[in-house]
Amino acid sequence: MWAYFERLLDSSMFSPHGICLLWEPELIWLHVVSDASIALAYFSIPFALAILVTKRRDLKFGWVFWAFAVFIMACGLTHVLSIYTLWVPVYGIEGIVKALTAVASVVTAGALWPLLPKILSIPSPFELRQVQAALEEQETKNRDAAQLLGQVSETQRALRESMTRLTAVVETAVDGVILFDAQACILLFNPACERLFGYRADEVMNRDIGVLMSKERPSSPAHAQRFATGEAVGLRKDGSSFPMNLSVGQAWQDGELIYVAIVHDLTRRKLTEQQLQQAQKMETVGQLSGGIAHDFNNLLTVIIGNAEYLSEQLRERPDLRRFADDICQSGERGAELTQRLLAFSRRQLLQPRAIECRELLTSMHKLLKRTLRENIEISTAFGAGSILAFADRAQLESAVLNLALNAQDAMPSGGHLTLSTELTAIDEHYRMQHPEVASGSYALIAVTDDGEGMAPDVIERAFEPFFTTKEVGKGSGLGLSMVYGFAKQSGGHVSIYSEPGLGTTVRIYLPHAGGEQSLADIAARKEAAPRGHETILIAEDDPFVRSSVTLRVEALGYRVISAVNGKEALQLLRTNPAIDLLFTDIVMPGGMSGWELADQARRIRPGLPVLFSSGYALETLVEQGRAHAQSIVLTKPYRNAELARRLREAFAAAPLPS
Repeated sequence: MWAYFERLLDSSMFSPHGICLLWEPELIWLHVVSDASIALAYFSIPFALAILVTKRRDLKFGWVFWAFAVFIMACGLTHVLSIYTLWVPVYGIEGIVKALTAVASVVTAGALWPLLPKILSIPSPFELRQVQAALEEQETKNRDAAQLLGQVSETQRALRESMTRLTAVVETAVDGVILFDAQACILLFNPACERLFGYRADEVMNRDIGVLMSKERPSSPAHAQRFATGEAVGLRKDGSSFPMNLSVGQAWQDGELIYVAIVHDLTRRKLTEQQLQQAQKMETVGQLSGGIAHDFNNLLTVIIGNAEYLSEQLRERPDLRRFADDICQSGERGAELTQRLLAFSRRQLLQPRAIECRELLTSMHKLLKRTLRENIEISTAFGAGSILAFADRAQLESAVLNLALNAQDAMPSGGHLTLSTELTAIDEHYRMQHPEVASGSYALIAVTDDGEGMAPDVIERAFEPFFTTKEVGKGSGLGLSMVYGFAKQSGGHVSIYSEPGLGTTVRIYLPHAGGEQSLADIAARKEAAPRGHETILIAEDDPFVRSSVTLRVEALGYRVISAVNGKEALQLLRTNPAIDLLFTDIVMPGGMSGWELADQARRIRPGLPVLFSSGYALETLVEQGRAHAQSIVLTKPYRNAELARRLREAFAAAPLPS
């Protein structure tokens, strides 16, 4: 083998390649320059490839570049040897180099063909430009989509905010808001409606709106169009009704017609209108009575004067003088009636001054013990401190005397009469039911009996002149009307609380002498009124009183559940374990009183706190055998501070034995 290479590399037997070219200089240098140029170009290519592969390590198929560099380097070397063999015949070395170049060429070509599909898959600059253009177009679309998405998001946010505001308005609205469709099916029922009608929203959803109306009932698909704006009568869940103003509008939603009803409770307004009508009626009757009394007094003056003159002239005729005396006495009785009419019409002459109510009732107590029947027991109850009223003393004494005589008539078999006085105030809640009364501090004088009591229709007309329930000849019907006129003329107020079988309390509110200090004290007590968070069950049959009490108790922080009678209250108590206290009126319709309700409630829930409400003080109810001495009774009417205090006392009190 070594001999083969020696023989191959031996050039002694060969001639240089220049001989073949006849040593023609132009031809020799043509080969030299050409081969040198080719060799230099070939040698530069591997360096360029080496730099490329070294700098771009992310290139695929890097080894192909290195193989190609070796191949090109060998090609360049063959051209260098071609120049060298022009003068030196080293054809063996040239052949070996060409053989190595052939090997490198074959290897490179052999490796390149299998890689050709992969190399062809590499994008061309044109394809890259197309891809880049597509990417830019997609980026533009993405930007547009992002911008559109942002606009949609902003619209959705604005819509959510709008819905939130609308929901807040509907949820917190004082008036009821009902949304219903063309078939009169309820779609929305806000919290104000829940308070007005007594239903929860889930109880009326998709039901006909006619269940909330006392007269409207579902009749046809076009029933919704029958609901018009105006006054209507609402029907509560418990069956009670109330006046309301119904305002109905319509709108389109998703191509369908819907209706929006605004419900405003007219209960207070109707009550105010009734009281205003009553006040106007009393004012009209007062003006008429005053005018008649004034003219009638003139006639009575003539009648009484002439009768007295005839009586003097007929001393010698006793039989005729008796007629003159009868005329005179009848005239005097007529004068007394006209005096009472003048008191009712508020045209009497008053001389108001500061009166110590405790001292006045003490003196009246002595007078009444001599005046009333022996089977009438009289007692007094005084509030703390000095109680000064600004009024005419003589008229006030006459008013108390009239009330005591009426109480005596209401107790034919005897009974108990209580004269009481205290310092009180008329607040805004009381003014809602009696708007003609000014709020402020008042001296209160109350006359309470445990007689037969009055029916509601009698109470409504009790202050009208000449209205009486007594037999003919036993009353003129001017006693309470005189008290009413005196209180109004004095700048005060008078109220009656009566329950059949329990008796009657008449309260006279007179301006308090030095009321500014009292108002400050009352305001301080109001600010200090204790609050709570418990759940209270209120049982009250009167819808006006129930609505007022509910608002006042809720304003103190409590949660309220209301019932119209004892049966409903017991049902709520069985189904609602969250009830913490029972607040019940003593006298309720339906055959169950407040005492019976409390006893049955404590059988269901032993230890349940109970607060009673009545127009009578606890002492009066205990004396009548209608209450336990340890019962907690809130006397009507009451102020917020007193209500708050009594509620906390009821929670703190130990339960009574059944």
